[in-house]
Amino acid sequence: MSDPHIPHALFDADAIDVDPQETEEWHDALLSMLQVRGSARVAFMLDQQVRWARQAGVAWCAPRGTPYVNTIAAEDQPVFPGDLVIEERLASLMRWNALAMVVRANRAHGELGGHIASYASAADLFEVGFNHFFRRGDLVFYQAHSAPGVYARAFLEGRLTEDDLLHYRQEITAAARGHQGLSSYPHPWSLPEFWQFPTGSMGLGPISSIYHARFIRYLQHRGLHEPGDRRVWGIFGDGEMDEPESMAALTLAAREGLAHLIWVINCNLQRLDGPVRGNGRIIDELEALFEGAGWRVIKLLWGSDWDGLFARDRAGALANAFASTVDGQLQTFAAKDGRFNREQFFGRDPRLAALVQGLSDDEIDRLKRGGHDLIKIYAAYHAAANNASAKPVVILAQTKKGYGMGAAGQGRMTTHQQKKLDRDDLIAFRDRFQVPLDDQAASELRFYRPEPDSAEAHYMRARRTALGGSIPVRTGQAAPLAVPPLDRYAGFALHPDGREMSTTMALVRMLTALLRDRDLGPRVVPIVADEARTFGMANLFRQVGIYSSIGQRYEPEDIGSMLSYREAHDGQILEEGITEAGAISSWIAAATSYSVHGVAMLPFYIYYSMFGFQRVGDLIWAAADQRSRGFLIGATSGRTTLGGEGLQHQDGSSHLSAATIPNCRAYDPAFASELAIILDRGMREMVAEGCDVFYYITVTNENYAQETLPENAASGVIRGMYRLETVSPPGGTRVRGKVRLLGGGAILREARAAASLLAEDWAIEAEVWSVTSFSELERDARETERWNRLHPIDAARASYVARCLPGTAPVVAVTDYVRAYPQLIAPYLTAPFTALGTDGFGRSDTRAVLRRFFEVDRHEVVVAALHTLSRQRAIGIDDCAAAIERYGLAQETVAPWQT
Repeated sequence: MSDPHIPHALFDADAIDVDPQETEEWHDALLSMLQVRGSARVAFMLDQQVRWARQAGVAWCAPRGTPYVNTIAAEDQPVFPGDLVIEERLASLMRWNALAMVVRANRAHGELGGHIASYASAADLFEVGFNHFFRRGDLVFYQAHSAPGVYARAFLEGRLTEDDLLHYRQEITAAARGHQGLSSYPHPWSLPEFWQFPTGSMGLGPISSIYHARFIRYLQHRGLHEPGDRRVWGIFGDGEMDEPESMAALTLAAREGLAHLIWVINCNLQRLDGPVRGNGRIIDELEALFEGAGWRVIKLLWGSDWDGLFARDRAGALANAFASTVDGQLQTFAAKDGRFNREQFFGRDPRLAALVQGLSDDEIDRLKRGGHDLIKIYAAYHAAANNASAKPVVILAQTKKGYGMGAAGQGRMTTHQQKKLDRDDLIAFRDRFQVPLDDQAASELRFYRPEPDSAEAHYMRARRTALGGSIPVRTGQAAPLAVPPLDRYAGFALHPDGREMSTTMALVRMLTALLRDRDLGPRVVPIVADEARTFGMANLFRQVGIYSSIGQRYEPEDIGSMLSYREAHDGQILEEGITEAGAISSWIAAATSYSVHGVAMLPFYIYYSMFGFQRVGDLIWAAADQRSRGFLIGATSGRTTLGGEGLQHQDGSSHLSAATIPNCRAYDPAFASELAIILDRGMREMVAEGCDVFYYITVTNENYAQETLPENAASGVIRGMYRLETVSPPGGTRVRGKVRLLGGGAILREARAAASLLAEDWAIEAEVWSVTSFSELERDARETERWNRLHPIDAARASYVARCLPGTAPVVAVTDYVRAYPQLIAPYLTAPFTALGTDGFGRSDTRAVLRRFFEVDRHEVVVAALHTLSRQRAIGIDDCAAAIERYGLAQETVAPWQT
């Protein structure tokens, strides 16, 4: 809608020119200035004119976007430095081997799937990068669906064998046969010496690349690592840009001046089902978006064959035709032949028809889009890599999806799903790219690799040698870090003498002490998403500062305070603002620094626990895929500790989600002493021993008296549980029964209180166990069960939880999480098992009221224990009824998970 304060004519391209002569004079003056003084002077004068106009009150702003032509004019292109013939031949071989890999896999096993069309469109974009720009040491985020092409290049380089290619998407089968299977998408866990970054989940590669680029600067400004001229490259799809994570951090990249960050967006105009923007133009949309976010945009739309057409088009008919052609129609043109394009595109205007009058239908069909022209791609990459501005760069490269697949798939709606080609299609593809295979070899999808002494092999090796070596590659090497003795930073937690504090405050005190450690301190990376003051971390502002690439250019309002907000060029805290996706991406960059930069770092991302696994769970899985090492701290955790908040602020499920991730060690400590033991073990495992695990630890903001661990309890803390105490009835009272109460985190104290009530009111003896991790208990029990199943003749082993809880004395487990979390261990016990949890929506109220509502307070625990004992006939059922009445429990209320 037009701004009502601006005349409509300013928006109207067809507005009436009231003084054509004056317009012509301005036009001539501009052209004269351009010819005599150059484009820089013209740009300066235009900026001045806009400034003067605004000062005079003329409400005008330049429309977003530029004509649908290449940003880099033909006369401004650098000389292509390579052997064009060899590079085109190599690109053709990559295309063939990638196609053969996918189609052969699906001939043998139709269920395997795979992707041909994405790499077919991006092959030239990759090859120019591999031959001229992607240096060993650069960070390259590869478009996930193009993985077959990266494998194809590794095959030509001799890094992968034919047997490897034959086991594409057959990782398990390959291992059984002694071969290397190839994962469907980039995956550092499956191929730990090959892939650096997992990009298979759309949108995670883009946001991750930005935060990795920023972390390079962070390390540099803190004097921990000198990056030299390393760049971060991201090759992504245009459809992928619809993911919110893809766009989430664009302004951060511009604000931080990440000029070493280059994105190449493969604009083949098509997603899985059809056009990305059938009724519009995605390149125009992305150009406006990136320019508005502060990026430099380079449009790479048309190949060299179009240069002559544009040069002869004095009337601008081509640019006008493209301006009125939407992507849905461009997709149709890609799918059709030269005759169709002559009639339907060039035939729309006599001036266009005249431009191609001397071209055959076949020549029109072979007019390349910019993303398929090595010369044009090199020019765009060269401009991006030699970027004189402080802006990140995005190259919008127009390609054809399924390029070269002809009638079998080029530009068609079904192209993305195309995984099989018949004999004629294969031979046509072979002919299109001049692959040196006869008809029989082509129909059998034989791989082709030039001889080691061939010109192609020599050229490829020479180019990669010049760029530092083959990529992708992941080293995973970093010197271990010394972890300080536990007493040095956590003595107050190990010997608390009953002092009251929350586990969140205990964590912050430990973190503060760790930051002061001479050896480990500089490698600690505190990360918050605008919640440092909430979690009591404001003292760190002054101690280590908040990282800012430009320092602090203002005097903060609270400068006189001991907790004043201090930004610094070498600041240590990464304060990411209100972006959980950004904060976890920042954590991933730090948590993988050991492999990406060879510098081990120890990140602590501290956040509302509900905004972790629920909100950015996909990114946490990406962290696991990337073999991250660090701590995720879920603060104000659980569903009843955050009084007054309710709803999505209360976390009842994060530990259940964490339990599904193989390399995540999740703990819910009740005491600062437990927390200290877990932190110590985690640090040693990750930065001293170099294990590819990460820790998720939940802490609360509830103050209560802290306790010293029982003797020899430390091992149980790490394994998942230890016996805290046994509460017996008063002396001389006959014990009527025995139960085991398992409490986790914030609810452990309710379990202890329940044990006292059981002993005093009902003469029941109760063991109280502190469970720090039901998921670790379940993991050990599952592995033990599997060993017993596969070793039926050997003596059976007992899991740790089974050894802790033998026999048939009832077990009641209660946590601040959904019941499914403690129920993880139920199948591995012989005793009757009752789980109490906080299923349902969150509520706003006090802690005590919330615990009664969710049926996890001490009285509910007592009733659960008595009910189980009555079913064993240890006590009468009347005792249960009496307890319900005695403690005022409402029998007729609706269950909390039903409201």
